[in-house]
Amino acid sequence: MHESSQLRTVARVLGKLLPLKLTGETRLALDAVVERFIEQSPVTVMAHLTLGRALEAEWIDELFEQHSERQYTRSLLFSTTVDVMSTVAVGLQPSVHAAAKAAKDLSVSITALYDKINRTEPGLVRALVAGSAERLLPVLTAMQPEPLCSVPGYRLRIVDGNHLAASEKRLKPLRGFAGAALPGQFLVVFDPDLGMVLDLIPCEDGHTQERALMGPLLETARPGDLWIADRNFSTRTNLSGWHQRGSAFLVREHASNPNPNELGKPRKVGRIETGIVYEQSVSIEDDEGSTILLRRVELRLKKPTEDGEMVIRLLTNLPASHIATDLACLYRRRWRIESMFQRLESVLQSEIPALGHPRAALLAFGIATLAYNVLALISHAITVRHKLDTDKLEVSSYYLAINIKAHYAGMMIAIAQSAWDTYEQLSIRQFAKTLLCIAANADPHRLRKHPRGPKVRQKKTFVSSREAQRHVATSRVLKEGKIK
Repeated sequence: MHESSQLRTVARVLGKLLPLKLTGETRLALDAVVERFIEQSPVTVMAHLTLGRALEAEWIDELFEQHSERQYTRSLLFSTTVDVMSTVAVGLQPSVHAAAKAAKDLSVSITALYDKINRTEPGLVRALVAGSAERLLPVLTAMQPEPLCSVPGYRLRIVDGNHLAASEKRLKPLRGFAGAALPGQFLVVFDPDLGMVLDLIPCEDGHTQERALMGPLLETARPGDLWIADRNFSTRTNLSGWHQRGSAFLVREHASNPNPNELGKPRKVGRIETGIVYEQSVSIEDDEGSTILLRRVELRLKKPTEDGEMVIRLLTNLPASHIATDLACLYRRRWRIESMFQRLESVLQSEIPALGHPRAALLAFGIATLAYNVLALISHAITVRHKLDTDKLEVSSYYLAINIKAHYAGMMIAIAQSAWDTYEQLSIRQFAKTLLCIAANADPHRLRKHPRGPKVRQKKTFVSSREAQRHVATSRVLKEGKIK
């Protein structure tokens, strides 16, 4: 079989990295079927390899033993549960029931599987997502030793809450309830420079205030972090907690909290695209009564927000070397996490309506978040390998997911499981180099994002029910050019 130059590169890299004498089915790089998939659908091959590294069965089962509080392993391993749920999250199976029926290594009943899912503890979900991110980050760093850094000297941490959508009322106590049943919520920590979720806090109570969940995240803050958050997190406890741990923050000020003391008058410092920027010195007191000096960055907008507000105030403990106009622009990056939530819902099945039990819904969202990090790593590999300028051409997670859904099942049928064992022996650096070699076969123009322009706001008008229920023939409208 004729080998392309990129396929020969993959084979050569594997030959150098693994000084083993490969024979039979383990000759992965030389196998004709594997070569075709690397050439025709490199994204699918990268997805399987990366998922295998992020969800290594032995590591997951060890994690279960460390973090489970009341659950224990009898016949069903937690790694098997995660494997079944991951096929649903990526979209390879439409439901948990379908995934369970398709799983060949499921040794228990579907009822037992659902019992395991419904009892998965929130702390275990957090450990799974945070731990998998820790396993993938070194690979990403090995691809690009000097990653993108929006604010030199700081690691960006955007924190925000996400309430899961209302589920179907399959649970007996909910069947007579006419309103929406909320299965839970999350606090999510997102790094916009890496494009990955680093940590999350699951909560079974969908009505809990977001700020009440911040305690565990405050404990993870460390020097060099720059936390960005909206006004829901503008509390004296949060701001002083970040400051005491040596972390920087940029938080939108709430109208009544923390109500800082003004130490001077606002002074105009410049303009940005959306308005005029002012700066003011303020202070707050921590829980022990000590004074913390802060800067207030005030953006007076040209146009009102969707809530009709004309002024946005930001509180920060960053030094004066960080210009106020730059901080006002930096805060706009907080919307990256909103876009991430939207992609989780539209690209991956992060919210499964049939899973009404809170713990099952939390596990589904957690595994979908993990799958999102896998897509982010694949996107990063393609970006680095093809030296893309992300301002002009950015890889779309939507098209990555479509590619995987289209070819993954066929690839797993065509290639024996033992053929993938070679990759499990690769070190972090070797694995990163192999992903970059495979990414060379991807066509970034076929996987690029197509951003749409800003929506034109249409003024809502009232129409009668008779007019709203009227119908027209589309072909006649197109022929005449208007609706009569």
